[in-house]
Amino acid sequence: MKLDGKMALITGAGTGIGAAIAERFVADGARICITGRRQEMLDKAVQSLPAGAVVTCAGDVRKFEDAKRMVETALGFAGKLDVLVNNAAIDPGGTTIVDLDPELWHSVLATNLTGPMHLMKASIPHMIKGGGGSIINIASLGGLRCLPGMPAYCASKAGLIMLTKQVALDFGPDKIRCNAVCPGGTRTEMLEESLSPLAEVLGTDLEGVFQCISSMVPLRRTAHPGEITGICSYLASDDSTFMTGAVLLLDGGAAIVDVAGAALTNAGVKWGV
Repeated sequence: MKLDGKMALITGAGTGIGAAIAERFVADGARICITGRRQEMLDKAVQSLPAGAVVTCAGDVRKFEDAKRMVETALGFAGKLDVLVNNAAIDPGGTTIVDLDPELWHSVLATNLTGPMHLMKASIPHMIKGGGGSIINIASLGGLRCLPGMPAYCASKAGLIMLTKQVALDFGPDKIRCNAVCPGGTRTEMLEESLSPLAEVLGTDLEGVFQCISSMVPLRRTAHPGEITGICSYLASDDSTFMTGAVLLLDGGAAIVDVAGAALTNAGVKWGV
């Protein structure tokens, strides 16, 4: 129960990684406010959580007024805010900047980068009043490595990583910690929707697509959303009080792979053996 007494606000918590973080935080003793654009998904998530441990607030992180309302809901529920998890994101993918609709570009950056800024802007003053707090920004391996046809997503996550460091620098004296968690491929509904069109192209099913994208990852698989939650609980807890500005990879080792070596391995060449 290392989060006993903590109050956390988690965005994009109706499904995927956000829902898994919500479950983990409650299991570790926290009270939480979960947010998302669809109230029905939040209601579904609440059904698996203990009564009295969670409050919901439907809204759009792209709108600052909604972000303020989310923070106010969390404060109204527990009288304080100790932890903010910026998880809400979209992942359209599928095109280069030449063919990318400018409106889609703006939508991705508004959700994945401006949204976390809105929540941090609204939350930090209350955290300072409470004596400090922990902000956890869910970025991505795509913020450190390029993904084909995903310029908006990768740019937004790279920006979020730098914004994380900036907040850590500016508000460290106020006992505000800010860290970024960068998952690699994680089996969420969002990723399944993004990858499903590849099944026909590769002549396989969705399971075959996931096997393909993880074939050169050292652990040879994608993550389950629950596997991202442990590090988030650690960052939310008092076990990590001297950690801020960190960029933590949870990618099955994908970032250590050299693409040239991986290509040869994929071709069946035992290079260097």
